Amino acid sequence: MHIKNILKDMEKDNIQAYLLTQFTNIKYISDYKPTSFAFCVIKENPIIYASQMDMEIANRDSTIEVKEYEKFEVMIDDLKKEGIKNLAIEPSLVYSTYEKFKDDFKIESKNYIDKQRMIKSSDELKNIKKATEIAQTSFKQLDVANRSETEDVLAFDLVRLMIENGASGESFDTILVSGSDTSLPHAVPQPKKLETPILVDWGAKFNGYCSDNTRTIVYTEKQHEIFDIVLESHDKAIKAIKPGLKCCEIDKVSRDIIKEYGYGDNFIHSTGHSLGLDIHETPGFSIRDNTVIEKGMVITVEPGIYLEGEFGVRIEDTVSIGNKAKIIGNLSI
Repeated sequence: MHIKNILKDMEKDNIQAYLLTQFTNIKYISDYKPTSFAFCVIKENPIIYASQMDMEIANRDSTIEVKEYEKFEVMIDDLKKEGIKNLAIEPSLVYSTYEKFKDDFKIESKNYIDKQRMIKSSDELKNIKKATEIAQTSFKQLDVANRSETEDVLAFDLVRLMIENGASGESFDTILVSGSDTSLPHAVPQPKKLETPILVDWGAKFNGYCSDNTRTIVYTEKQHEIFDIVLESHDKAIKAIKPGLKCCEIDKVSRDIIKEYGYGDNFIHSTGHSLGLDIHETPGFSIRDNTVIEKGMVITVEPGIYLEGEFGVRIEDTVSIGNKAKIIGNLSI
């Protein structure tokens, strides 16, 4: 179904073939995720050129034809023999690879696959929900507020728990930090005892699909004050989500609340991002994203306030979008 939809988009643009090299895009199309390089060509008879070391796994997993990669010239000759003269590529294709094709084909950069991946199938949503369940169960088991180990050890323990509970791994490098480091959105756990507040941003992978949550445990009066502002921004943004609105409009709802309390300059990232096979996908709830929200999208909502040198608070949940947004999981704030 994915390939049929992409072929329809290609036909509209008079594109004869579409070259993919991103591992998660190839998995999305074929169920085979490369461990080495691979080239997937979407056309009437799609094909994957896999490296020799990947042939066994490619033949086992791929739902489309697989051929062992020999060299660029063979690939190019195969395409030319089929009469292919124009070739679409992913915008992320590295320049050195583009150079191999540019003299033989008219090349255009297209986002066909990103468009397809924006809308999750029921199976994809099940995998995201399971990944979320694993991650949230593991977080509860960790009981971070009642632990005395260092940040880095606790972060390691959280990853271990996720794997023990059925994850294939973490969706991204787990953030478990405390004290003034919480004002750094992508802080790295340190070999130090926990201070206050404590911020945990974590996710699990299940069947290749990611989850993403953030919780901040606050203690002082000022921390509670900031927490309540962020929570209001989080809740009202989720309540505002519905098909037909633009993503940037949801970002504005979230951002305006924080601005009203005088902390607009301390909200230093977008309100959210889509996820799936990758932890960051499109569209996102950002000030510059004019994508119209559709049913089937899965996007995080994660407002935050960061007071440099003091502390930060972020609250994040992932929502699935039907007639309205529904939080995935049942983790309490």
